[in-house]
Amino acid sequence: MTPAAPIDAELKALRAQVEGIDDQLVALIAARVALARAVGELKHARGLPLLDATREAAVVRRAGLRARDAGVSDEPVRAIFWQLIELCRHAQERPR
Repeated sequence: MTPAAPIDAELKALRAQVEGIDDQLVALIAARVALARAVGELKHARGLPLLDATREAAVVRRAGLRARDAGVSDEPVRAIFWQLIELCRHAQERPR
């Protein structure tokens, strides 16, 4: 066994953990989209507008604060959340 083999095994194990987290993230995104669809249906049934810019900004602001509390740079997290909100907004606009 070469000296690189233990490092390669450790790297492979860490990458497997990252992939597991990626799988969890995708599942959580899918769950959030499903909830967004339900919210959209409720808004439609009650005659409410789909866009709630104040709520969206609050969600992104909260995510940024949570990121900072977790020791993660808040700006990239906020950018991710804006993308997530856009994805969910499109899910609300599309009928099932």
